[in-house]
Amino acid sequence: MRKNVSFTVVLLLVGIVLVSKPNVVVFLTDDQGWGDLSLNGNSNLETPNLDSLAREGASFDRFFVSPVCSPTRAEFLTGRHHVRSGVYSTSAGGERMDLDETTIADLFKRAGYATGAFGKWHNGMQYPYHPLGRGFDYFYGFCSGHWGHYYDALMERNGELVKGQGFCVDDFTTEAMNFIDQSVENEKPFFVYIPYNTPHSPMQVPDRWWNKFKDKKLEDMMRHRSPQKEDRLHLLAALAMCENIDWNVGRLLKELKRLKIKDNTIVAFFHDNGPNGNRWNGDMEGRKGSTEEGGTRSPLLIRWPRLIKPGIQITEIASARDLLPTFLDLAGIEEPAPLRLDGKSLKPLLLGSEEEWKPRKLVSYWKNKLGVRGQRFRLGYKGGLYDMKNDPGQRKDVSDKFPDAKKGLERKADWFREKVLPELGEDDRPFQIGHPHVSWTQVPARDAVAHGEIIRSNKFPNCSYFLNWKREEDYLSWKVEVGKTGIYEVEMWYACPEKDIGAEMELSFGSEKLVSRVDRTVDPPLLTGFDRKPRVEGLVKFFEPMKMGRIHLSSGKGELRLKAKKIPGDQALEFRLLMFHRVEQKKS
Repeated sequence: MRKNVSFTVVLLLVGIVLVSKPNVVVFLTDDQGWGDLSLNGNSNLETPNLDSLAREGASFDRFFVSPVCSPTRAEFLTGRHHVRSGVYSTSAGGERMDLDETTIADLFKRAGYATGAFGKWHNGMQYPYHPLGRGFDYFYGFCSGHWGHYYDALMERNGELVKGQGFCVDDFTTEAMNFIDQSVENEKPFFVYIPYNTPHSPMQVPDRWWNKFKDKKLEDMMRHRSPQKEDRLHLLAALAMCENIDWNVGRLLKELKRLKIKDNTIVAFFHDNGPNGNRWNGDMEGRKGSTEEGGTRSPLLIRWPRLIKPGIQITEIASARDLLPTFLDLAGIEEPAPLRLDGKSLKPLLLGSEEEWKPRKLVSYWKNKLGVRGQRFRLGYKGGLYDMKNDPGQRKDVSDKFPDAKKGLERKADWFREKVLPELGEDDRPFQIGHPHVSWTQVPARDAVAHGEIIRSNKFPNCSYFLNWKREEDYLSWKVEVGKTGIYEVEMWYACPEKDIGAEMELSFGSEKLVSRVDRTVDPPLLTGFDRKPRVEGLVKFFEPMKMGRIHLSSGKGELRLKAKKIPGDQALEFRLLMFHRVEQKKS
C-alpha cells in the first residue's frame, strides 16, 4: 500500500512538472553575421556558450530575418511581415509598429507571465509605441536604433532617464538576470527579451576582449569573399564584440542553472540582419541592408532541455516571423484567431513530429528591393535565380535551367507586391505626448525637424543632437498628438558653455507657451578615445537636464515648437531632448 502511495505522489509530481509553464529567454543581437560564431565554422573567434546552445538544443541551418534592424524586431514581436505592421524605416518614426498590432509580449503577459525587455528596442519611443505599451511589464535600455556611447551611458528604466552601469551589453545582461531572479522569487513564469545593440557601431568593446584581437592574425580561409574590401580594425572590433556577447549569454545561462530552472526554460538566440561589415560570412552574397542571402541569413538556436532533444539540426527554411507562433505553441498558449500571422509554428520540426512540413517561400523586402527564398532556390532582387544548394554564393544565374522554379518564386513576389505592400500606405502618425496610461514622455532631437540654420550633429538621427542655433528666427518642431489634457512639467537636456549662458527658450503648443532662461553652464566634452575603429556616426556627449517649468497642454494634434527668443552668446545651446511629466490633470 505504501508503494502505491509513493508511486502516486511521483506521478503527481511528474504531472506538475509537465504542465508547468516554461520560461522563455530570447537573445537578439545587432549587426552580427551568420559567420560570426565558431559553431558555423569561423576559427577567428570562440563562442563556446552559443555553441553549447546548438549542442544542447536545436540549430536551424537556413533561418532568415530582414535586411535591417527595426523590421526584424517587428517581425519577431508580431509574427507578421514588417510591412504589414507599418515599419518602413529605422528612424524618424518609421520604425514604429502600428498600434493595432498584437505582440508576443502581449500574449505572454495575458497568459500570466512576467515580461521584461532589456537593450535596444527600436520599434517606437513614445507610449504606446514604447515597450511598456507593447506588453512588457519592465523595460531597461534605449528605444532608438543606434546609441552613440556604450559606457555608463544614458539609459531609460520604465520611462525614467538613468545612468547605465559600465559596458552596455554587460549592463543589459545584469538587469535581465535581476528580473529573472525576481520572477523566480515571485514564483511567476517569465518572458525575457534581450535585444543587444552590438556589434553595431560605434565599435566599442572593453579591453578584456579587444586585447585578444587587436594584433590577431586572421586565418587565410576565414576572409570575406572579396578580401580587399575588409576593414581590419572594424573586423577585429566586431569579433571582439561577438565574444563579449557570448560571455554575457554564458552569464545568463549559468544563472538559469543556479536557479535550477534550466530544464524548463526555452532559450533562443538569433541576429537581426547580416554583418555590418565585410568579413567572413560563409561566402554568401550581400551584407546588412541586402535582401540577398548574406544580408538575411541568421543562426537560430533554441534550447529547451525538457522537450527538445540535444544536437538537432533543422534544414527546413524558417524566419523571424515564425518565432511568435512557435513560442506560443511550445508554451501551450492559445493563439488568438484574428492575428493573421505570416509565420508558422516550428514546433513539429523542433520536437521531431511526423507531421508533414509543406514547402514554403519567404519574402525579404527593404527599400524597394525584393527577394524570395524557397527551400532550394533564391530569386534575387535583380531577378536572377540561384541554386542555393549547389551555389550558396549566388555566383551563377540558373534561370534558363530551372524556368518553373523561377516562375513559382516570381508568383510569390507578385503576390507580395499586390497584396502586402499596399498595406504600408502613407505615414501620417504624429508623435505621442501625454498618453493617458503614463505620466511621462521623452521627445528627442531624433524626431524633430530643424528650421533655419540649426544643424543636426550627424546625418544618422537616432542618437543625434542639434547645434549651430545662432538665430532667433530658427526653431525646432515636432508633429505631435497630446493624449490627455493636463499640466506638464518640462525638462530639457542640453549643453551650453559659460560664454553662451543666458538664452531664453520658448516652448509652445497651440496658444500655450513656456519661457525659460538657460542660466547654468553645462559644457561636457565629446566622448572620444573609446572607439576601436573611427566611427562614421557623430560623436556624442553627456548632456544634463534643466527644469523649464510647467505648461498646460490640451489633448489633440498640433505642432510642438522650441525656439530661442534671445541669444546673447554665439549660440543658444546644443539640444538633446525634452522630457514631459504630467503633474496635474484638468478637471472636467
